[in-house]
Amino acid sequence: MKKNLLALSMLDKKDFDYLLKQGFQLKERQKKNIPASSLAGKMIGLIFEKPSTRTRISFEVAASQLGGTSFFINSADTQMSRREPIKDTARVLSRYLDCLVIRTYAQEIIEEFAEFSTIPVINALTDLYHPCQVLSDLMTVVEYKKGYKGLKIAWVGDGNNVANSWINAAGVLGFDLVLACPEKYYPDPEIIKNALATATGSIKITSDPVQAVSNADVVYTDVWASMGQNENFKQKKHLFKPFQLNSKLISLADDDAIIMHCLPAHRSEEITDEVLEGKQSVVWDQSENKLHMHKAVFEMLL
Repeated sequence: MKKNLLALSMLDKKDFDYLLKQGFQLKERQKKNIPASSLAGKMIGLIFEKPSTRTRISFEVAASQLGGTSFFINSADTQMSRREPIKDTARVLSRYLDCLVIRTYAQEIIEEFAEFSTIPVINALTDLYHPCQVLSDLMTVVEYKKGYKGLKIAWVGDGNNVANSWINAAGVLGFDLVLACPEKYYPDPEIIKNALATATGSIKITSDPVQAVSNADVVYTDVWASMGQNENFKQKKHLFKPFQLNSKLISLADDDAIIMHCLPAHRSEEITDEVLEGKQSVVWDQSENKLHMHKAVFEMLL
């Protein structure tokens, strides 16, 4: 049966634990220069409608390091730009490729690809979710905290696609998640409702960043305006100012709390340079772990 990774709500705890274990094993193999060939002969297509540095390169290198071949497909250079139906493109690419990695706008686009493809489809970001990002984030959390259960993880800023994927993960894994966002920018309420129905930990939404960060084990932020969502940014910037991760706010977290950001960062907006470059910041390990987690995702699906 074909598997896809469109949202973290599709995974159960065993899936998460497998991916984390496999991610660490693959990271260790690379450190020891042990070659891998689990994707030998596999052809991976990457359809990207949005710009990317870390996600694109880490998926391409992941495929290569596992012995596979990746093809970057700019949708503007395909018949999709001339209104070829997604279902037609999906069925044709399924005859050429073994897996599709898609970075696009609407979640419905990637769901239609998955419906009509006969090969696995991986969500490399939509406006609603960013599941592979949060998988690699969880790997970083486990790396520093030796686990995830019982932790308090604080999200501070916009209730965006990464926040929605953190909510999906919290609905399965049993850590405590507190999201501090301006009321106009809370995460998707249906996603929160569905996660609460299965959560063994707590999921709380607040407009108070102090409440969220206090005694947190992990403090996470992201840009205040995601790609393609820059309208009324001056007004939005003023509204988000109290949600900036600065030394005063993170001093309320646990003494050995880690600071996370999925990058790119707008320094002096959602996070200060002092905090991003500080001793609690783990953003560079976080970025590296995308590579190892993407290898684990490929191995699980292929």
